[in-house]
Formats: sequence, structure tokens, C-alpha cells
Amino acid sequence: MLNAILIAAPDFTGAATPVVELINSILTPLIMVVGAVGAIWCVLLGVKLAKADEPQEREKAKMALKNAIIGYLLIFILIVVLRTTIGPLATWMGGYESTLTN
Repeated sequence: MLNAILIAAPDFTGAATPVVELINSILTPLIMVVGAVGAIWCVLLGVKLAKADEPQEREKAKMALKNAIIGYLLIFILIVVLRTTIGPLATWMGGYESTLTN
């Protein structure tokens, strides 16, 4: 019964291919934009830290810089992981769909 339901499942290859191509075409510029914006933001926060006169202001600037660096690294790592895994995932899904029709 379950096998019959899975075989009757629609083929999403036609819908998934343009999405995968769109993601692949956007990722390279996205990595460059994230890198540029992250670098500029970290420089601005570094200047703010250097200009801070009071200890409380310095601690706030230090925490903001630390949080910006952590966020920037997480975004960059997630983009790279997406870029490296989208091809194998698309291949895996294509292989899964072909096993359902056999």
C-alpha cells in the first residue's frame, strides 16, 4: 500500500531544477556581499571600540564587535555548507525519485 502511494507521488525534478540553479547562481555573489558587508561592519565597530572613552562604552563596543564577528562567521559557514551540499542533495533526491518509479 505504502509503495503504491510512493510510486504515485508526483515527480518534482522539473520544479526542483530551476530552484537549485537559482540558488547556485546566487551563492557566489552572496558570499562576496556577506564578506564585504561583514568586513565593513567589523571595521566600523573596531573604530567605535577605539573611540570609546568610558569603560562601559568600551565593553558595549567590544561585545558588539564580538557578536558581529560570530554572526558573520556563522552566516559565511552556512553559505559555504549550503553551496557544498546542494549538489549532493539534488543528486540524492534525483536518485530517490528514480528508485520510486522502478
